Parts: sequence; structure tokens; C-alpha cells
Amino acid sequence: MSDVIEDNKFVELNYKVIDTKTSAVLVTVEYPLGYVHGANDVMSEAVTKELYGKKVGDIIEVPVDTKLLYGERDESLVFTDRIENVPQEYREIGMTITMENDKGEMKSFIVTWFDDKTLTVDGNNPLCGREITFVLEVLSIRDATEEEIELGGAVDANPDLNEILARAQ
Repeated sequence: MSDVIEDNKFVELNYKVIDTKTSAVLVTVEYPLGYVHGANDVMSEAVTKELYGKKVGDIIEVPVDTKLLYGERDESLVFTDRIENVPQEYREIGMTITMENDKGEMKSFIVTWFDDKTLTVDGNNPLCGREITFVLEVLSIRDATEEEIELGGAVDANPDLNEILARAQ
């Protein structure tokens, strides 16, 4: 009998995040995400619950309420400024800009729009306010080691940075 996902199993999977309304793929993770089931909260509780009992090769779709993950969308975190006030290196859709408020608190904003006159940044999580579905494919399942259970993920004494970067591309 093949392994099934349960607590203290090391699981690797790929996933996509899909906008439920438009069917657009918002995020794709094609390199294996490894974690110890029940010992790591790398995913939302709804996703973790749906993975229990699944086997290698299973694909599941889990609708996720982004309000529970990120809260309500806050339009006060969206700012537009004249393009001449923005340095050239920030004029790229998807660019993350970290800003500091009067209290010294740091906040990341993402460039969501610009043209020849204005640039808009948004401090909300990009998934905030969307209806999304996680589509996950189970790639491998095995018993986790004691060290992996303690750390909640894979343990590799000699990670190869070049291999990790190559998989991420």
C-alpha cells in the first residue's frame, strides 16, 4: 500500500493559485515545496485539512477565503503619484518598493500601474480581495525524520545553492 498524507509525513508538492472568477493563474510553484505534515503551517489550515489522506499523484482544488488569510482589502494602501516623482528603477509593474512611515515602520508596496504621467503602488497582498483556488499536486510522501519533524521541513547538511536557484527558474 502506498503512503498517504498524515501527520509526521514529509510531503512534496507543486501548486498553482487560480483566480476563481477569471480562471487566470496568479501564482505557479513548479519546484517541489517540501514540508512535514502536521508539524508545519506553511499552508492555510483549509489546504492542510484537504491534503490528509491524499496519495502521490493526487491533485486537489481548495477554494481559499483570502479575507481569512489577509483581511479585507484596504484602499487607503493604494497610492498614485506623478511619474517624475518616482525614480526610474521603480517604474516596472510588479516591482516591490519598501517604504517607511512616520513611526519608522516598514511596509512593502507593489507597483500595479504606470504610464507616462502617473505610477500606482498597492500595499495590499496581491491576493487580497480575490476569490482564489489552490490547485495542488502531491509529488512524494515519506516518513519524516525526527529532525525534519522538529524543524517542520527538509534537512540538508550541504544544500547546493546553484541547484536550488536552477530549480527556481
